[in-house]
Amino acid sequence: MKRTGFLYDQRYLLHDTGPYHPERSERLQAIYQGIESAGLLPHLTRITARPADMQWVETIHTEKYIRRFEEVCLSGHRTLDCEDNQMCRETYETALLAVGGTLEAARMIMAGELDNAFCAIRPPGHHAEREEAMGFCYFNNVAIAARYLQMQWNIQRVGIVDFDVHHGNGTQHIFEKDPTVFYYSIHEHPSFAYPGTGREFEMGSGEGYGFTKNSPVLPGQSDEDYRRLFEQDLLPAFEKFVPEVIIVSTGFDAHKEDDMADMRVTTEGFAWIMRSIMKLADTYAQGRLLSVLEGGYALDRLPELAADHVRIMLDA
Repeated sequence: MKRTGFLYDQRYLLHDTGPYHPERSERLQAIYQGIESAGLLPHLTRITARPADMQWVETIHTEKYIRRFEEVCLSGHRTLDCEDNQMCRETYETALLAVGGTLEAARMIMAGELDNAFCAIRPPGHHAEREEAMGFCYFNNVAIAARYLQMQWNIQRVGIVDFDVHHGNGTQHIFEKDPTVFYYSIHEHPSFAYPGTGREFEMGSGEGYGFTKNSPVLPGQSDEDYRRLFEQDLLPAFEKFVPEVIIVSTGFDAHKEDDMADMRVTTEGFAWIMRSIMKLADTYAQGRLLSVLEGGYALDRLPELAADHVRIMLDA
């Protein structure tokens, strides 16, 4: 059994998006209940969330944007940059806790205290751009973690796998010129799937050309389509890139019962995806894998999806 960390903090529930917003605190509560009901908590190492040191946030976001985010929260405004980004006075501090907890999980993995970790955090992050909040996201948790690994732990090659049903435009744009971070995303496109980026021809630019790989999936596709694209696109890319650490933008919203997209992936399909990523981590990255929650909005399915996810990480 692997040493798997689990990040969850009641303070993540303080980020109040209103009663009808899909990215609400009940998501995290469902995830925690699923892991607890499956009897997995005693096998997990709890990770303590602390506010992120600003030096790490500033590796990705500009000082101007960070200050604006804080000021808008403190002023009592309910949105930042667009109507999707509902928030409250506690959102800024909660977002710093999300980043800080993720960085603590990364530290524990690199220090040899954990093999891998699942960070059940909110708000999510992969849509956040350097200077703009998008798609319920304010700080790009995964991108900040990647820079932290490189700058604090001298990691040369970070592999990011994003299987949220929506393309991680923020993560892609942040690293599109960077050959030291390989960004892979499998997501719905076209249709109404947000944000509309992530086409096959988006492969990075400059020195980073070839270090971005997108696998857009047509609406209504299911497990076999995801399996085919993973095997066709991700596996050979990581065989060539050889990541030293793998970070996963974990979104459960491609599930067939999730209303936020039009995919037909089953619970068993998600299990296959995670087993495949675990195998990549064991093959190339000494098992070092950091899973960070992004989307997933089907409250009835999140408990079983999260329990399966953690069980696979434990290699139980």
